[in-house]
Amino acid sequence: MRLQGSMVAIVTPMKDGKVDLKALRELTEWQVSEGTDGIVPCGTTGEGVTLTPAERAEVIRAVVEQVRGRAAVIAGAGSNATHECIEAVGLAKALKADAALVVSPYYNKPTQEGLFRHYLAIWEANRFPVVLYNVPSRTSGDVLPETVARLAKAGAITGIKEATANMDRQVQLVERVGKDAIAYLSGDDFTVLPYMACGGHGVISVVANVAPRAMKELVVLCQRGEWGRALDKQVAMAELNRAMFYETNPGPVKAAVALLGKAGGELRLPLAPVSDQNLARVRQAMVRFGLLKLA
Repeated sequence: MRLQGSMVAIVTPMKDGKVDLKALRELTEWQVSEGTDGIVPCGTTGEGVTLTPAERAEVIRAVVEQVRGRAAVIAGAGSNATHECIEAVGLAKALKADAALVVSPYYNKPTQEGLFRHYLAIWEANRFPVVLYNVPSRTSGDVLPETVARLAKAGAITGIKEATANMDRQVQLVERVGKDAIAYLSGDDFTVLPYMACGGHGVISVVANVAPRAMKELVVLCQRGEWGRALDKQVAMAELNRAMFYETNPGPVKAAVALLGKAGGELRLPLAPVSDQNLARVRQAMVRFGLLKLA
């Protein structure tokens, strides 16, 4: 199983309204050098929904070329239109990503049967590994365990990024789908330890954009079953994790990346820059975690 460990939902650097591919390649190289197991471009944190199809292709191509097989690449390919998802997953396949991350359809609010048919259609059209992304807080819909089990049995999904922060949900997934039948990836930095204790294989992380080595260390401790040390690490990261969500993601984490000098903090509308007050709070959290020195 290659889709495991510490993976980063990488930001998409922008400069003067355009994707900054040079900064993206540098960020990707830094992530690999810090031990990150997987790069996830064009997701929520990567502002995938506001990238044009051509920009998505540029971003995925740049990441795949920079990684050169040293880490997994799971390309964001979500849409609320099945035909668009089929095309986006086909693009990820053509660009030689390892898998596609497909968020459940937002706004449409499909039934569980509609969700099943959506992912099955994507699989049948592309025959390419798909990681289902379940994030009800953003989609207003929830892919229930029985639907995930149907999809896994049909071979339509390779894994799931679960962002409900509900450990009972994860236990239900293991119960219905099987312990190692698919890759179980946490979608919440807050829950890495409990999620992996409940059968998870890793995380697709926001905070790893600025603290990749710390996140990798936490995941490795969980993989080894060193739960006491893992708890110390999870608690130590708690404030930094909260800081990444003082405002809508990816505002704070892009600001944090900029504070590290790794890339600019520019966002694409309708996202607005982080307020001065919250930027100060992000900086304070980074200082306390040891990522920045006191000014």
